[in-house]
Amino acid sequence: MPPGIPLPPTAKSTAERLFPFLTPAQIERVAAHGQRRTMAAGEVLADVGDSAGRFFVVLAGQIESVRQTATGDETIALHERGQFTGEVSLLSGRRALLRSRARLAGEVIEINREQLLALIQTDAEISELLMRAFILRRVELISRGISDAIVIGSSYCAKTLGVKEFLTRNGHPFTYIDLDKQPDVQALLDRFHVTATDIPLLVCHGDIVLRHPTPAEIASCLGFNPAVDAAELYDLVVVGAGPAGLAAAVYAASEGLRVIVVEGRSPGGQAGTSSKIENYLGFPTGISGQALAGRAYTQAQKFGASVLVARSALRLVCTERPYQVDIGDHTSLRTRTIVVATGAEYRKPPLEEVPRFEGVGVYYAATFMEAQLCSGEDVIVIGGGNSAGQAAVFLAQTARHVYVLVRSGGLAQTMSHYLVRRIEEHPGITVCTTTEIVRLEGTSHLERVHWQNRVSGRVEPHDIRHIFIMAGALPATEWLKPCVALDGNGFVLTGSELPHEVLADAKWPLSRAPYLLETSLPGVFAAGDVRAGNVKRVASAVGEGSIAISFVHRVLAE
Repeated sequence: MPPGIPLPPTAKSTAERLFPFLTPAQIERVAAHGQRRTMAAGEVLADVGDSAGRFFVVLAGQIESVRQTATGDETIALHERGQFTGEVSLLSGRRALLRSRARLAGEVIEINREQLLALIQTDAEISELLMRAFILRRVELISRGISDAIVIGSSYCAKTLGVKEFLTRNGHPFTYIDLDKQPDVQALLDRFHVTATDIPLLVCHGDIVLRHPTPAEIASCLGFNPAVDAAELYDLVVVGAGPAGLAAAVYAASEGLRVIVVEGRSPGGQAGTSSKIENYLGFPTGISGQALAGRAYTQAQKFGASVLVARSALRLVCTERPYQVDIGDHTSLRTRTIVVATGAEYRKPPLEEVPRFEGVGVYYAATFMEAQLCSGEDVIVIGGGNSAGQAAVFLAQTARHVYVLVRSGGLAQTMSHYLVRRIEEHPGITVCTTTEIVRLEGTSHLERVHWQNRVSGRVEPHDIRHIFIMAGALPATEWLKPCVALDGNGFVLTGSELPHEVLADAKWPLSRAPYLLETSLPGVFAAGDVRAGNVKRVASAVGEGSIAISFVHRVLAE
């Protein structure tokens, strides 16, 4: 077993999947994609922070994966003959988190990122072995907090939760220091020359300190995004990395299209906040939204799609083709086709106190991170859809009691039957129909909630400190105006949903009618929750994202 990986004796199969051995035949197939080279003892083959993405297979000697600490180097894993280095950062082009160094002189096969992607895309057997090892190694790094990022903050600080959530949903490991639990707070703050008012802090690479970092600043500091060539002409720009956008990226990239994905925050979209999706085909025991998004994100990168996170589409330039998608910082992406998959965001109750308590009592996701904050306490879930039902069932595992508030008279019309039954039979969940929150109270954290029964008019105060809002949705389509026709609620009209008069107003230039999922602008498609008439299900979004690509090919051939 490689040193530094504490696995129980019964977990031998896990160790073998983390650090498998290639057969001689597999090694020969890998060698065809790279080049053999010698290495000297102590030679650094790849260093922390490198984004070149070099992959090594050991033919002779040993390579150690090393973590640099304040007390010296720590060996995380040792690769011997037939084993290989690397984890998922090789696929994304993100910076390496570990140093690869020759412990013993020998010989290796060296492969760069482009050659590695070609290998993975053409050799199914080796692809399965490498992808499984890469993903498991990243999970191991996350579980052990082996990273180039340190978050310093407080559980009572909303922005701290935002930074942790952004890193977690982007699959980036980090070390968290909670100032409320740190015995010598002042000494720690003095070390980084900051005060308590500067939190949250993000320390990148051990020396760069960001105060109140935004997602864009975090992504830049940690090297999340590949460089963008303004002269590049893409076959497809996918805007939004929820289930629909990721499905479009996977299918387009796997079919040889030049694809780039633009995501304003983190892969997964609204579905990524779901604690467990149990009615998605192929996952009988369920899968969390974050896990599903993480797999799809890695899958898109496997096929060569580029993904930009914390970058938003600000404007569509549609006066001429190729189209241009403005993503800020004087950068535009030139593209022949577009898939709009920007999804929708939960509606917020019309209460002026809501923004003040966001992240410190008011949440829009119910993941393990949020569940830790309210363990053993009463919580409220607002909403009657599947996301609200999934959240209620998940939170009931750790919360003292869950109250589900819905404005309607019940859940049957808006929630899947299996969730309704599970909620009705759970002793720790109470459904309050025709009920809405009318007032929030608290100082630095939410402390009290007042809700009202809309039929009786009765208002009740409750000492509840945590609310999860999952009610209704608003589409993210402002950036499409005036290029693309929208319905009265701002959702994108597509295909047969486009009336003749709308197409006439949009000056539809082609003799053919718009394809299924195509908007009033030729070559621009919409998929998922952003589309008018969409069925609000993960499977539907994935289906639409994949179907859109079949029509993208038709447009490219025109």
